[in-house]
Amino acid sequence: MKNDAAKVRAVAAEIVDAVVHGGRSLDLTIVEMEARITSRDRSLLRMLCYGSLRQHWRLQGYVEQLISKPLRKRDRIINCLLAIGLYQLVEMRIPDHAVLSETVEAARLLRRPKLAGLVNACLRRFTRDKLASTEPVGDEARWNHPAWLIEAIRNDWPEDWQAILAANNERAPMWLRVNAARGSVSRYLDRLSELGIEATPMRSIVDAVKLAEPQAVEELPGFADGDVSVQDGAAQIAARWLLHERATEKQADRVLDACAAPGGKSSHLTEIGAGRIALVAVDSDEARLQRVVENLARVGGDATIIAADASNPEEWWDREPFDGILLDAPCSASGVIRRHPDIKLLRRESDLARLAALQAALLTALWGLLAPGGTLLYVTCSVLAKENDDVIAAFLRTHDDASENDVLPNNNIHDLMRRKACGYQVLPGTADLDGFYYAALQKKKVS
Repeated sequence: MKNDAAKVRAVAAEIVDAVVHGGRSLDLTIVEMEARITSRDRSLLRMLCYGSLRQHWRLQGYVEQLISKPLRKRDRIINCLLAIGLYQLVEMRIPDHAVLSETVEAARLLRRPKLAGLVNACLRRFTRDKLASTEPVGDEARWNHPAWLIEAIRNDWPEDWQAILAANNERAPMWLRVNAARGSVSRYLDRLSELGIEATPMRSIVDAVKLAEPQAVEELPGFADGDVSVQDGAAQIAARWLLHERATEKQADRVLDACAAPGGKSSHLTEIGAGRIALVAVDSDEARLQRVVENLARVGGDATIIAADASNPEEWWDREPFDGILLDAPCSASGVIRRHPDIKLLRRESDLARLAALQAALLTALWGLLAPGGTLLYVTCSVLAKENDDVIAAFLRTHDDASENDVLPNNNIHDLMRRKACGYQVLPGTADLDGFYYAALQKKKVS
């Protein structure tokens, strides 16, 4: 049992090291490595990895105080192990003696026996000197974000930047989307209650349910049958917004979901648009496109699925215009940091210009596929103007046949939205939602 406990810490250190020093995705690395520990320890593994990355800069500040000189490059995994040990001492209800013994043993499992004494001395000094009560030095340690991102958020949201950064460091709740084609939210809440699972609906997002505590999907009633899916409430706004724009038009609209993987929005479109839309889902990543296939199959959705680059429609488009297009554009993902804390370490300020150019290219390419009178809904999970309202404003300046429809699809979501120069923003933490940006563009009809 003791060796199992130490192994969890060792594997967590390897995962965090792969993110911090190897630039790897946290989720993918966990999936690759978690089979090395027992199933009962996997929730602890995730807690250690996610928690230590959320507080990366603060914890590394402590490490720098505790180590007199930097470790050699080949031993930098010990920095990650120390951060995991410190996270347990600061944030978790694990006895100090257990944290020390298991973290020290993890150093040996990581084939660094000569550094086990250093780990022991650092953790003992941390508890003895009560360093957890000291104020972090510098903005990065205080806010647990890189300096460039703090500055970018502060510039774009001068009244809200502190709340955004604080929300990014919180654990995200688990949101569900009830399949409207299979049943009502109220009935699904009854099913959860029968199993002792506490949950609440959200009046402004009609298909959304928030769980009081996360659950394994296999424990959710009807998940395997497609009665419910996991999707953040703010992401659920997209499908109903786009189909609301088409509600008064002819039936069987052609709808495109560009950049569709992993398929959450595609499956939602088929759930609420069954019988009145013909959906085409495009994505350039064939491996992730398989998840679109699986998600649609589970909820009983139907779509034409194409592996292709959405920005090069001449390679895949059949020349039949679309009545509605959902462009969930690649972005910095700065609005979903609380769900993916590795974003803070993997993104660079230099990424923003590249992403903005890609977003503009996608908009321009897909606009030519939209029928006159049709709607393109531009969506990102970013809070940064360079990827959001700046992109839309530049597009509108160069396309005389485009205009923004700034009327929200329903008044219930009004309180969730911040009006931007163009489009609307949901800020992270608002009603416990992730951060998403929306802009509805309409193509003028030919007179």
